[in-house]
Amino acid sequence: MREFLRTEAGSAGVLLAAIAAALIWANVADGSYERFWHTELSIDLGGDGIHLTLREWVNSGLMTIFFLVVGLEARREFDLGDLRDRRRFILPAAAGVVGMALPVGIFLAFNAGGHTASGWGVAMSTDTALALGLLALVGRNVPVQARLFLVTVSVVDDVVALIVIAVAYTEEIRWMPLAFAAVFYAMTFLLVRLGVRSGFAYVPFGVAFWVAMLESGIDPVVSGLVLGLTAAAYTPAREALQEASDLFRSFREQPTPELARYARFGLVSTLSWNDRLQRTWSGWTNYLIVPLFGLANAGIAIDAGFLGRALTSPVTLGVIVAYVVGKPVAITGVSALITWLSKGRVRPAVGWASVLGTGTIAGIGFTVSFLIANLAFEGPELAEAKLGVLLAGVGSTFVTWLVFRVTSMLPRPRRAVMLLGDSDDIIDLIPEVDPDRDHTRGPEDASVTLVEYGDFQCPYCGQAEPIVRELLTDVDLRYVWRHLPLTDVHPQAQIAAQAAEAAGLQGKFWEMHDLLLSRQDHLRIADLIGYAGELGLDQDRFHDDMMRDDCTDRITADVESADLSGVAGTPTFFINGRRHYGRYDVETLEKAIKLARVRAKIAAKRAHA
Repeated sequence: MREFLRTEAGSAGVLLAAIAAALIWANVADGSYERFWHTELSIDLGGDGIHLTLREWVNSGLMTIFFLVVGLEARREFDLGDLRDRRRFILPAAAGVVGMALPVGIFLAFNAGGHTASGWGVAMSTDTALALGLLALVGRNVPVQARLFLVTVSVVDDVVALIVIAVAYTEEIRWMPLAFAAVFYAMTFLLVRLGVRSGFAYVPFGVAFWVAMLESGIDPVVSGLVLGLTAAAYTPAREALQEASDLFRSFREQPTPELARYARFGLVSTLSWNDRLQRTWSGWTNYLIVPLFGLANAGIAIDAGFLGRALTSPVTLGVIVAYVVGKPVAITGVSALITWLSKGRVRPAVGWASVLGTGTIAGIGFTVSFLIANLAFEGPELAEAKLGVLLAGVGSTFVTWLVFRVTSMLPRPRRAVMLLGDSDDIIDLIPEVDPDRDHTRGPEDASVTLVEYGDFQCPYCGQAEPIVRELLTDVDLRYVWRHLPLTDVHPQAQIAAQAAEAAGLQGKFWEMHDLLLSRQDHLRIADLIGYAGELGLDQDRFHDDMMRDDCTDRITADVESADLSGVAGTPTFFINGRRHYGRYDVETLEKAIKLARVRAKIAAKRAHA
């Protein structure tokens, strides 16, 4: 159960349960649903204060944190993900904009000439969290690039939708509070630029920014997205990690409360604000805030009379057709058009089945749709709009399942191309593997190369060794070891790396590599010379070679390549030049290797075409 709840499908399941609970509550509790959520909760300070209902506190308060996480995820993709190649942003961004414009046009066509046309914003926005969760449920073997494509489309979607809320659905903008909001945001941005690491320094400005946006008349959820986009994402620098380990060593030598505080601060400060905030708030948004939003907004009193009116209402029909038809047509169509106009220079990073499946699952609107529905409608029309959003979600989920079901019936090579596409992958490894320089195991012409940056004294590298050995039973896998001795925490790692290089000069690198990882607690010079004897090496030559510049220069070159590749810890793996994030158990690595092999075969076929 814990494993399932950590997945996107798990969070989607909790949200669906909250929606079901809201519908049951609204239909069996004789009006208590609306009475409860219209309860007023006020904060008064000296006669002035904030007066909101419970539903408004959820929609405009807690949902600000949800959009903060959306902004953090978008910024991470720009800083560390595929979108750091800005060309990859063009197509999904265009798909996101057109994927909003066409559904809006469809809704307006259904509601032309009527006062309900003012609710056009209900039919344009994708719910990122719910769409990703249901995509994981209905799309078997959906590639990670498809998820990224959906995230990019949805982020553009969310940004535009929040601008629409701020401009089109704000009755009156009060400019003085808006000016204060700009000042508070500028102060937050300045703290980030100055490198202030204490979270407490940001809280007053963040709260003041939210209050100022609320007083300006603009829905304050906008503030969450803006703040999230401010937080840069980066991997910890090796120098910062060394400073943190020095602080910990000081605490180890003299365990006082003051040094404990410094050590704790030093460890936490190596992580980016983006990472820290995501780790803090992602769980809260997935399992509390968004489900609470669903519970507060999805309740509709449904009876035969209401269904009869709603299913013929231009509001309900406009929302359903806009999402189920408009979204996939717009996203797939604009992707194909840009690919054709650019003659393939700009094309999706996934196959066309994934593009279509992304378009269909993007027809799930919930959070922003309900926010706008509450602003645009009231009474029966509000219920009709919400019903349309819910039915569109069911329809879009079914169509997405159908797309991937049909794709799964294709022959394997065709299915791979339809899911993965044939665009070039981003390479993170610098420099690329050189058989004349790197230590390699396995065939040189293998379709997949697994590179590990490791430290012979690192216990996690020791734990990874049997996993790598199991992976090497794959006859189409080449394995490369590059040194990254973390001398600040592993004092014998450098001399162990030199021992491996010295053994390599006598043709026994891998034998020494295996021996060192199996005896990590015994890496003194005397131990190393003893290991050389066990392997039948010339021990005098081995001792001399350990101190030669050839050995130390080789290790230094590996460390420099780690810095260029953004590696700060061990073990770190690269698969066909692409950095592997996340767990490195057998199952996870095997899955990543299989995906890399399929992409390599597609690339080889394209090269020979």
